[in-house]
Amino acid sequence: MTPRKALIKEFIGDLPKNIFSGFVVSLIALPLGLGLAMASEAPPIAGVITAIVGGLLVSFFGGSHITITGPGNGLVGVLLVAITTLGIEGAYAAIIFSGVLLMILGFLRLGKLANFFPSSAIQGMLAAIGLIILGKQFHIMLAHKIKREDTMDYLIEIPFTINDAIHYDSKGLIFAAIVGTVSLFIMFFYPKIRNKYFQLVPAPMWIVLLSIGLSYYFELVLHENNPIDKNYMISGIPHIDEIITKIPKIDFSQWATLDFWDSVVSLTLIASIESLLSIKAVDKLDPKKRRSNVNKDLKALGLATVGSGFLGGLNVVTVIARSSVNVNNGGSNRSSNFFHALFMLLFIVLFSSEMARIPLPALMAILVFTGYKLASPDTIKKVFSIGKEQFIIFFVTLIITLKVGLISGILSGVAMTLIIHIVINKNLSLFTRNLIKPNVLMYKEESGNGSFFVSVKHFCSFLNYYKLKDKLDAIPEDRDVVLDFSMCEFVDHTVMDNISSYQELFAKKGGNFEIIGLDMHDAESKHPFALRRLLTDSGLIGSNLTKRQRDLIQTSDRFGLEYHAEKNREISFLYDFHYFNTKQVNYIYNRLSNENNSLNLFDVEYFEGELIAKEVIRSTMLHISLNDEIPSFTLDKEGFLERVYSLAGLKDIDLKDYPDFSKRFYLKGDDEEGITNFFGKDLIQFFESNNYYHVQADGAHLLIFNKERIATIKEMKILLDFGKRLKEVIETKTHTTSQTERNTEL
Repeated sequence: MTPRKALIKEFIGDLPKNIFSGFVVSLIALPLGLGLAMASEAPPIAGVITAIVGGLLVSFFGGSHITITGPGNGLVGVLLVAITTLGIEGAYAAIIFSGVLLMILGFLRLGKLANFFPSSAIQGMLAAIGLIILGKQFHIMLAHKIKREDTMDYLIEIPFTINDAIHYDSKGLIFAAIVGTVSLFIMFFYPKIRNKYFQLVPAPMWIVLLSIGLSYYFELVLHENNPIDKNYMISGIPHIDEIITKIPKIDFSQWATLDFWDSVVSLTLIASIESLLSIKAVDKLDPKKRRSNVNKDLKALGLATVGSGFLGGLNVVTVIARSSVNVNNGGSNRSSNFFHALFMLLFIVLFSSEMARIPLPALMAILVFTGYKLASPDTIKKVFSIGKEQFIIFFVTLIITLKVGLISGILSGVAMTLIIHIVINKNLSLFTRNLIKPNVLMYKEESGNGSFFVSVKHFCSFLNYYKLKDKLDAIPEDRDVVLDFSMCEFVDHTVMDNISSYQELFAKKGGNFEIIGLDMHDAESKHPFALRRLLTDSGLIGSNLTKRQRDLIQTSDRFGLEYHAEKNREISFLYDFHYFNTKQVNYIYNRLSNENNSLNLFDVEYFEGELIAKEVIRSTMLHISLNDEIPSFTLDKEGFLERVYSLAGLKDIDLKDYPDFSKRFYLKGDDEEGITNFFGKDLIQFFESNNYYHVQADGAHLLIFNKERIATIKEMKILLDFGKRLKEVIETKTHTTSQTERNTEL
């Protein structure tokens, strides 16, 4: 079979999964599109048009694989200024020009420009965007529309709005504020519910469904009008016929003004940065570890933005939250983006009239939560932990962005970063003398397994990181790489952050990425991403053990195991398991192991998604090493969701001689014949007579866990017992099989 035919076969085979994922993503994209458009003071339908046009065009012409496109959070502030300054028709013209500029950036292969922005400055810009969104929409969420000069004024007014909401006399305002508050509560606490059936419907769609349901409850059950104040209900949702026949007029008359080009440049800058950051983050989540063609994606995003602007939509960008949902629901190629747009189009065709039943406070609660995630205290704490100088860069970018504007903010962050680097090194000539010099040498070592050796000289910062990135991108991820900084006088935080991503990427693809030479440098903090020197945090979790840790010590003594409380970042063994294909592990800790390390029970911290979609999860798992090779498989309790997965193309292996087992358990793997032969009577009886566990085998190892949460001491004891008995059953079977084969040969 030719590679092209193989790709076509794979595409067709993955189609059910991508249709399913596209549908789930559309459930999030619909309310977010409406909310982001209204937050920008554009017509609500503009956000939906953006998602539809972006999904349809970028899925055909884009260069990424599993990203989702639509209106972006980062553009809310810029669009708001553009619409206020130029009017909605003039803003559409600025959006179209912005799309043309994006296409030009793509044709000039300037996707690498994103590497010239320091990580802390980008974090400061994103946090400022979050505060802009939160500050303005918080008041509408509590049914209190106000008009202030800038974002700081909106933020200062928040306590007064809360006080006013508590003392409302109007029933309409009270109901509106309650809906907004409950919606915000759902957004905050819904991710904590680790239930696979609930998670099928994303939190924003639950808010929409409950809001519409409340409207019908008053209308059909109580025979009353919706009690929410009419000023806080969505209005102006046109029918599909009106969208087609009443395409807005575009006003190009202001193209020669400074305000017009300020909006165009701002829209282009933020759209490109948000898209490139999202593409980079989603590539890390791709189970197949493909690299996106960012320049091709910029051209596609620019084309989609031009089309969106002419149809009354906004800038089309790559969005991280919806892309993360796509990955977690099995999206494997660009068709999921296409189907997400198609489903949104169907929603507008079939349910446009229902949109008017959604209260504004409910949608604004979604945006308030989004703003909080962008500017959360955890983000500030993380930046501060990396180094005080990073906090200064972050803070300067944040304040200038809030008080002056996005372009001024990001440029001030770049300038402050350079000033701090010069002050730290006390050497201006280090940068001026070596900026344009080649500073990265790479060659393939002939001895051994042909490792790639990369040496960096002079300095390596956001100013010249693209040189190192170009070399690393040329190396296959399944090879060994040695990166030497011993001849490099200075390495900044942006480089350390990006190098960490390469380490994870190579580990997941079977390669090895080793850094040497940083022990010759100093560091401002012990954070792994601190500038100048990389230190590994391997200390104890706490100087005073918790009750659970003390109980674990007793448990380890009872089972004859050793207990290790410290964080351990040697987690490459987890990447062999399918479960961690779309997740990233931080570390394992509270580890219980036997003498030869064939049995390891541990707590593990990992996360799903990236940026504002990032959700940290802690769980307890058991890892077992076997004496003999067995087929790779995944075994889980079969339920409704697993049946849906089967319909989406994830085949469940049925054992014909054991129909009850096949009905109760979901079994999958590539080697169907080998798995069928392996699951004999004793093993099937073992699984049928014990508690359900998620069991994965990678050939010579097992990974077993129950829930996506930390286990209790009792649950850990049960899990230990289950694993030890399962190991005995498997090794008895493999030993018997081997003995039979030897007797047959004799």
